[in-house]
Amino acid sequence: MIQRTRVLRTYSLDPFHNLALEEFLLDDVTAHAAAGCLATLYLWQNENTVVIGKNQNPWRECRLEQLEAEGGKLARRLSGGGAVFHDLGNLNFTFLLPRADYNLSRQLRVILEAARSVGVPAEMSGRNDLAVTGRKFSGNAFYLRKEAAFHHGTILVNADFQKMSRYLQPSAEKMRAKGVESVRARVVNLVELSPGLQVARFAEALEQAFCDEYGKGPTLTEEQIVPQGHLDSLRDKYASWAWRIGRTPRFDVDWTHRFPWGEVQIGLSLEGGLIAEAVVYSDAMQEAFIEAVRSALPGCPYQSSAIVERIRRLEVEEDSQVLQSDLIIWLDSLQQHVLQ
Repeated sequence: MIQRTRVLRTYSLDPFHNLALEEFLLDDVTAHAAAGCLATLYLWQNENTVVIGKNQNPWRECRLEQLEAEGGKLARRLSGGGAVFHDLGNLNFTFLLPRADYNLSRQLRVILEAARSVGVPAEMSGRNDLAVTGRKFSGNAFYLRKEAAFHHGTILVNADFQKMSRYLQPSAEKMRAKGVESVRARVVNLVELSPGLQVARFAEALEQAFCDEYGKGPTLTEEQIVPQGHLDSLRDKYASWAWRIGRTPRFDVDWTHRFPWGEVQIGLSLEGGLIAEAVVYSDAMQEAFIEAVRSALPGCPYQSSAIVERIRRLEVEEDSQVLQSDLIIWLDSLQQHVLQ
């Protein structure tokens, strides 16, 4: 049961700092989880940034050279899901709660109520998006630990859709699956629906809705929570080439498939009939499952039955069981075409 709440707003526009602060807050909530008491709303903005999901391939999701040539940054977050563009017309939010108090319906209700309070008739769209008349203004992603979890996302208030379309490059398979022709065709800025709305006003509405739902707590600055210099090593991680880009070796095998829950690309390097290295890219929300698949494959014989058995033996969360089953069926079907 939530006993204390807090709202934290940072005015840093640096994506690496802001993602480091998010992880610090998750650690802090985890430390308090035994008492089961602390719920946090974290509000933040990034300037001219593409943020990709933990398991995504940056070269397939973003026009990286163009982004960086125009002063933008590429960042990678802890959660799964797809790539998004952040600018100063966009507000980012994060709910951080003990795992026992994590309730997606309740958290989404806070955002819906905030939108309605500024005159926007918002509604759920699909499993994770919020929309108005079928056009999305908020995408959401999630990161779960045993003791604590966070749910974060974007609020498009007055974002630059021209930049969004210029920097993001969703795969053709993804666009066909969604039945749309462009990124811009499926999103909407709230300012179109509530003329004159500003990011600061929506941040106030979101804070009020959070307090109405969870109880009133203090609004804090990061200096009141984070010891000086404590984020330096975390920021270095998020800013590093290894975290953002990683090594992209030449693979002997490269498979891609689009499922109802997301796209998966598997790259395998082979030595002597064994899988020496595996990379699994995906925009699936279940980032832990995708990472578990990647970790399970090195050392496995390059045979359909062996690969399928490695994935079948994985112990997965309930929300990943459909992914596990779909992946097994797909890989099993490749046997007659490409596998020994």
